[in-house]
Amino acid sequence: MKIVVIQGPNLNMLGVREQQIYGPMKLEQIHAQMKEVAAQNGVEIEFFQSNLEGEIVDKIQECYGEAHGIIINAAAYTHTSIAIRDAIAAVSIPTIEVHISNIYRREDFRQKNMIAPVCASSIIGFGPFGYHLAMMGMLQILSEIKAAQEAQAAAQKQA
Repeated sequence: MKIVVIQGPNLNMLGVREQQIYGPMKLEQIHAQMKEVAAQNGVEIEFFQSNLEGEIVDKIQECYGEAHGIIINAAAYTHTSIAIRDAIAAVSIPTIEVHISNIYRREDFRQKNMIAPVCASSIIGFGPFGYHLAMMGMLQILSEIKAAQEAQAAAQKQA
C-alpha cells in the first residue's frame, strides 16, 4: 500500500514562518515522523511539496492508479482552489486533509474550505501532531477498504 503526502504553499517554510501559529517543527521533521509510522505499518510513503497550484493538481492526478491514499495540506489553496478540489474528486482516492492551525479560529477568508467536501476527513488545529492523526486515520480507512474487498471476494467465491 502507498500513501502520498502532498504539502502546499509555504509549508517548506515551517519552523521559520509564524512560529506562534505553526510551531517550531520543520517539514522534514514532520515527514521523518510520518516515515517511521509508515515503516512500522509496512506502508510505502511518498512526500511532495509545491508552492504551485498546477503542480499540486498534477501530483494528485499522478496518484490515480499508483496510490491507495492521499494526505494533503493544501495550505492557502484550501480556501481558493477549485482545481485542487476537482482533482481530488476526479481520482476517487481516500484523501485526508490536514491543517496545522485551526482555520476556523483565524481570519474570515481562511474559514472557507473548498476541499473538505471531497475529502474523507479533515484534521484541523492539532499542530504537527495532526499529520500523525492523519496517518492513523488513513491506515484505518485502508484496512477497512481491504476488509471489504476480502469479504466481497469471499462472497463471490461462495456464489
